[in-house]
Amino acid sequence: MSEKKIVIIGGSAAGPKAASKARRLDENAEIIIIQKEKDLSMASCGYPYYVGGNFPNREQLICTPTGVIRDPQFFRNVKAITAKTETEVFEIDKEKKVLKCRNSITGELFSQDYDRLIITTGSVPNIPNVPGNRLEGISTLQSMQDADYLRKVRDEKKVKNAVVIGGGLIGVETCEALQNSGIKTTVIEILPQLMTFLDVEMAKLVEKHIKSKGVNIITENGLAEFIGVNGILTGVKLNDGTVLPCELAVISIGVKPNSALAVSAGLSAGVTGGISVNEFMQSSDPDIYAAGDCVEIKHLISGKNVHAPFGDLANLQGRAAGENAVLGNSVKFKGTIGTGICKVFDYGAGSTGLTEKSARENGFDIETAINAGPDKPGFMNGKLLITKLVINKPDGKILGAQVTGPGDVSKQLAIWAMAIQGNMTVEDMINADLPYAPPYSLAIDHSITTAHIMQNKMKGRMKGISAYSLKSKLDAGENPFILDLRGPDEFAEIALGIGEKLIPLGALRKRIEEIPADKNHEIICYCKVSLRGYEGAAILGNMGWKNVKVLEGGIGAWPF
Repeated sequence: MSEKKIVIIGGSAAGPKAASKARRLDENAEIIIIQKEKDLSMASCGYPYYVGGNFPNREQLICTPTGVIRDPQFFRNVKAITAKTETEVFEIDKEKKVLKCRNSITGELFSQDYDRLIITTGSVPNIPNVPGNRLEGISTLQSMQDADYLRKVRDEKKVKNAVVIGGGLIGVETCEALQNSGIKTTVIEILPQLMTFLDVEMAKLVEKHIKSKGVNIITENGLAEFIGVNGILTGVKLNDGTVLPCELAVISIGVKPNSALAVSAGLSAGVTGGISVNEFMQSSDPDIYAAGDCVEIKHLISGKNVHAPFGDLANLQGRAAGENAVLGNSVKFKGTIGTGICKVFDYGAGSTGLTEKSARENGFDIETAINAGPDKPGFMNGKLLITKLVINKPDGKILGAQVTGPGDVSKQLAIWAMAIQGNMTVEDMINADLPYAPPYSLAIDHSITTAHIMQNKMKGRMKGISAYSLKSKLDAGENPFILDLRGPDEFAEIALGIGEKLIPLGALRKRIEEIPADKNHEIICYCKVSLRGYEGAAILGNMGWKNVKVLEGGIGAWPF
């Protein structure tokens, strides 16, 4: 191949991946990474777990799978790539194909020419413009330096109270790290729920679990100001005037694309502020590619451009950009369906595709179904999963799924992500040939059962009602007949306490006179996970009751 010079700005995830892919395809190219920070190829998604003490050595965040540190010497010796760290690119002259650079240690200015440029400058955290936001004791969790600081706080054990501002993925992971480190933690979120990648009834299940771990959660209340004495944080004041005493505050209210350098060079940016790229990760300049958190990409279901700052996507985009910078536009990165997962103490919580809320906002005519059940048999210590499925009603196409619980959330989410990317429908899923053995799954996998529930709803064999809808009815003073079909021992152990009537499923036919005589009276059936609720509803429906519903997910999905 002809010798060419490929320069990459940014050395976190997408940049090193692009450089490495380019090297594998062209041994003769000169490849240079210019990285503003000291570290290279950081596993930034691991920061919360380093802070929480899951592993002892920060170098594990910058190591290969075999334990070799990915530093400039590694890139030089193993990959024949020059990595210039602690060096900032402050100007791109795309006409001359020259970068203006500054060494952050020496202050030296120099120029760097290129034939192909790949911009992987990542994202920057949103910082609230409120009084006191520069006090000592305030941090984000965006960089290795942030992780080092918070790990030091943990290890010193001087901080007793912390506030996490923002209840998204990083906020929840940070909350877990701090709470597990013995720091009493409060999460504040201005919206009505944490984790807005979940619909509200799913998010409230996760919130209930977080609270069970001793975390204080405050929603619908935002940050007003940071309070301090002698430049040191002492508390956080909320919009309603509440003051939360704390020695540490971690800001986690999202990130924005770090695209200012690209925009100042005349490259096009999109609606999210991210660098505009095509399917080849090529910018508006044909010799400049971009990848990772600094770009915006297409959402494959909504068709809209989105900012999707996820480490896996950054690596995939970097791989494509590196190949195309060498070979020309030969491979595509088509976009995202928005798959994400989060560890929440003993729970997993994740989403793929569209939520009910976002599907409606995008104009889809949808149906939803909620399934609660174990991930494998009870005799194999199965753990609870709660799944919410969203489909396009006219054709049954799967639009999205959300999964939470202590069971194997990752497996379920992966199944639904591939179903969505494969343009599958509910009918495609009902007989899916998935691996089965008791140590791993039920005979009918949880995902397939979810599809069966949706199929029953679509065929009119089941009318469902969510926990949130039932709670709204009760709060509004409505009086449906609520039928608990569990056994007396189960009822004694836990009851919803919402005026329910206990009739075990096996006794329902014998005690049918206890059901309202009005065949149009609204009846809501449930049990632990609403399997018996569904069977009871079928019995009543076959006996002529016309307004029988199943509480989807049963007690397992009751978040109140």
